[in-house]
Amino acid sequence: MEKQLHLNLLASRPPTAGGFQSSSKMKMGPGRKRDFSPLPWSQYFETMEDVEVENENGKDIFRIYCSGSHGPVLLLLHGGGHSALSWAVFTAVIYNRINCRVVAMDLRAHGDTKVKNPEDLSADTMAKDIGKVVEALYGENPPPIMIIGHSMGGAIAVHTAAANHIPSLLGLCVIDVVEGTAMDALNSMQNFLRSRPKTFKSLENAIEWSVKSGQIRNIESARVSMGGQVKKCEESTSSPGVSNSIGEGIIEEEEDEEAEEESNKKRMKEDDQEIKKESIFTWRVELSKTEKYWEGWFRGLSALFLTCPAPKLLLLAGVDRLDKDLTIGQMQGKFQMQVLPQCGHAVHEDAPEKVADALATFMVRHKFTEFKEGYLC
Repeated sequence: MEKQLHLNLLASRPPTAGGFQSSSKMKMGPGRKRDFSPLPWSQYFETMEDVEVENENGKDIFRIYCSGSHGPVLLLLHGGGHSALSWAVFTAVIYNRINCRVVAMDLRAHGDTKVKNPEDLSADTMAKDIGKVVEALYGENPPPIMIIGHSMGGAIAVHTAAANHIPSLLGLCVIDVVEGTAMDALNSMQNFLRSRPKTFKSLENAIEWSVKSGQIRNIESARVSMGGQVKKCEESTSSPGVSNSIGEGIIEEEEDEEAEEESNKKRMKEDDQEIKKESIFTWRVELSKTEKYWEGWFRGLSALFLTCPAPKLLLLAGVDRLDKDLTIGQMQGKFQMQVLPQCGHAVHEDAPEKVADALATFMVRHKFTEFKEGYLC
């Protein structure tokens, strides 16, 4: 069952049975409330900006989050349905490990990026987007760039590298996406998407779901990244009795007065239509509508990855994800591989320190950068 649900298309997948609950009990003492309130991007990145890119239909605007001013650039590409904020905790960790700059971007139709044609999520178009953003940021002489992608973002990273959209490419890091298992998972993808809640009553509620479902096993990362996955429903402002404050959440509801608790009980008894009406957060990206692009993201990915001349690092949540081409390539020493067990599919969110350690070691070994002074590796 787990093998069938290797959701390499998404930046999420269902937990293994009992997997999250057992780990959460170790972290949380009995009777202690977990805080599902959102955390700001500014706690992890130094700056946020919108980058304008010209295209044939006008201008596209890509949201990016950055840290650092010198050293090689780590260009971070998120998974399907997620946003640049999925890299927040990882960014804070890696920035303290090595001399580097970090640029995490919201891909087209994701996060706060605004493009003229958000329906076009083809690998070719998304790879060209990366090249245009790099050119807009750095002109014709970009600094050395290490491109790092998770899941769908990993596939786009490979397509970007293979098409030579980044002339100053240092290396390529792909996180938990392999052609074989990704293609196998496509048949079950729509069923998985249908199984997710359509709406949430608050951002805190969405964060709580992401943690308890095992989509994100690191509560700190969930608190900063889920805001990039969901948005307020457009109709929420006209729905009577619905608060527009994203601060209204799980923790506060537990501490409301009795009258409010009675009101909540009544709401729970309402039919599905009324409940949906009162739900004020929904997914930013309707992933089910992107199905026609899924195969293009992943088919031929292993061969494309192996033919990229830059040094390559593959980080996986499980060794069973390797397909035949990659198994042979790994035996021939064509790339470095590391397995990070006890992680979900969102490896960089679940274990940001382990991913940062693996990437830092890889980059220092290849003399792309150096450890920061005072950091004990």
